[in-house]
Amino acid sequence: MADIALNTPGKNYTFGTVLTAMVTPFKDNGEVDYDAAAKLANKLVDDGCDGLVVTGTTGETSTLTDAENIEMFATVVRAVGDRAKVLAGSTTNDTAHSIRLSLGAKEAGVHGILVTTPYYNKPSQAGVMAHVEAIINATGLPVMLYDIPGRAGIALAPETIIELAKNPLVVALKDAKADYQSTTIVLAKTDLDVYSGDDGLTLPLMAAGAAGVVSVTAHVATAKYRTLVDAMHAGDLATARATHFELDPIQRAVMSHIQGAVAAKYVLHWQGVLPNTVVRLPLLAPSEAELETIRTDLREGGWEL
Repeated sequence: MADIALNTPGKNYTFGTVLTAMVTPFKDNGEVDYDAAAKLANKLVDDGCDGLVVTGTTGETSTLTDAENIEMFATVVRAVGDRAKVLAGSTTNDTAHSIRLSLGAKEAGVHGILVTTPYYNKPSQAGVMAHVEAIINATGLPVMLYDIPGRAGIALAPETIIELAKNPLVVALKDAKADYQSTTIVLAKTDLDVYSGDDGLTLPLMAAGAAGVVSVTAHVATAKYRTLVDAMHAGDLATARATHFELDPIQRAVMSHIQGAVAAKYVLHWQGVLPNTVVRLPLLAPSEAELETIRTDLREGGWEL
């Protein structure tokens, strides 16, 4: 049984503890800006991330070509692969396509694969397990499962996660289900490194033994997430709670009003990190009213951008 007393002291987490689900920067003409991606990856690691998820949902993977996805993997590996773990958002609801793209990711040098629950076609739990196992068998790479029923249309049952965790290459779970009981069962009955996939639930999930967070808001508040996660690992609940409250308005700014990738790009642009705020359709630029709600939350957090 996993140690569920806060966290396991001295444990070596395969993918780190503070991971950012990176945006994919674009040039003004809509092409992928690989130079900006490399600079962003370096900044995130410099500021405290020890892992990056490349071209996941926040990285607009569904509107990238396979060649663009693979070049993004290679770009980030070259930039920070010796300092942080790089996970590829290389899976879709098509198992064969997921294998092809994941093999490209492996060739690019990634450290692992984020395997998203197949979306839209709603497979059975047995189908999900077969999908994951096929990807693992083809690539031989460590896997972080991604449970996000709000986007996928189906959840991973705790029993499914527990069964998949018997495979030594299934090492982690990004939990974006907001079902604390389900997560508790997984933490109690597996040795998976569990990561909060909801920025605002990092503290409570870590209180039950989670490893850390895969965050969108960490783009713009990396150091605070590092403080929160390190405090939880050290058993310093007072510091963790204070940081959780400091992060709350920033998390609301990035995650509550518009799609997270769009909001993150705007805040990064206001911070001077990204040269523009370009996204690809079907994502759109926010309205002025939406931008003002973001600025209002940021001001509550003490930021004037």
